[in-house]
Amino acid sequence: MDLAYILMTVGAIFVAGLTVNEIGKRTRLPRVTLLLVCGIIAGGSGLNLIPPDNEVWYEFLSITALTMVAFLLGGSLTKKNLDAHGKPILLISVSIVLMTLVLVSSGLWMLGMDIEIALLLGAIATATDPAATLDVIRQSGVKSGFTDTLKGIVAIDDAWGLIAFSLVIALAHHLNGNVEAQLLSGIARELGGSILLGALIGLPAAFLTGRLTEGEPLQIEALALVFLTAGLSIWLDLSYLIAGMTVGTIIVNVARHHTRAFHEIEHIQWPFMILFFILAGASLKTSTVIEIGMIGLAYVVLRTVARVIGGWIGAVFGGAPEAERGWIGIALVPQAGVAIGMALVASGQFPHASETIMALTIGTTVAFEIIGPAATLFAIRRVNKPNTPN
Repeated sequence: MDLAYILMTVGAIFVAGLTVNEIGKRTRLPRVTLLLVCGIIAGGSGLNLIPPDNEVWYEFLSITALTMVAFLLGGSLTKKNLDAHGKPILLISVSIVLMTLVLVSSGLWMLGMDIEIALLLGAIATATDPAATLDVIRQSGVKSGFTDTLKGIVAIDDAWGLIAFSLVIALAHHLNGNVEAQLLSGIARELGGSILLGALIGLPAAFLTGRLTEGEPLQIEALALVFLTAGLSIWLDLSYLIAGMTVGTIIVNVARHHTRAFHEIEHIQWPFMILFFILAGASLKTSTVIEIGMIGLAYVVLRTVARVIGGWIGAVFGGAPEAERGWIGIALVPQAGVAIGMALVASGQFPHASETIMALTIGTTVAFEIIGPAATLFAIRRVNKPNTPN
């Protein structure tokens, strides 16, 4: 590919990202949805402005962006936050992730989808959109036990989702003819090795970073940690998602001198997100979306039902107020960036299923980004309406 064309394409994508950001601020439309639409318009299904051989960008961008997300999610798992959120948050978040994985995977499998693809899509379905959920909470102006519970869940449920996704990736790789012992040893190696790698990076980083500027690691320190974690994980055939979360969790809990441990990662994450959201949209083939229309509808229904059931079960065992139990899953319908990132990773790992995974994930993510925030706002208002016990 011509270098000049690559540079112009990247520049145009950033201009589109800037425009989308402003439109999102002024209209409250989800930025992710707008970026995906931009990619669809500019890609092969639209004006064909983005070169078709841009797949080489996907792996680098998705790994970099998802490693950053993993760092930020790990950074939210502070002892203080977990103590404050308490037992209901942990039980509800785990219940929703498990129910979503089981119900979506089994439902798609019973509809005729290959088991490994159904498992991958079930794991992708566990992802939520913390940014959209928190924005709706702020927009609602409601401060209550229910909104506090939602904040606690979105702080940690993508962490469980990323762990589930990593385990499913390992499981799907081992499904073809391997015996159970090989399967379990493969999963244990990836999970244990990734945590160990994260600890080996995170512990020294907790003491060494944030020394040159008071309490806040430099941007170059943040980038070094992200690329070292991702690179070493790939080199050792481990999960950079789990390794990244481990590094983030260790640094935020061990580094007492840090005041804003991942502030610089938050700054540099968005440009990477712009690139791979738009490229993800550009990779979508509308013909594939049409072909999997009923499967896509089934995915939306299964995921929504799973989140309602999982939220209710977790709330019952966690002792959440009865008035909240049926609405927690509804409030956690939004799905965005992490799901797209997972789909990009899964597509790279299982190229024979790439079109199905990407088309279904992108199509349903757009649907969830449209209906999700409205569902969250409705649930918050329903639970907190006057004369409703909470």
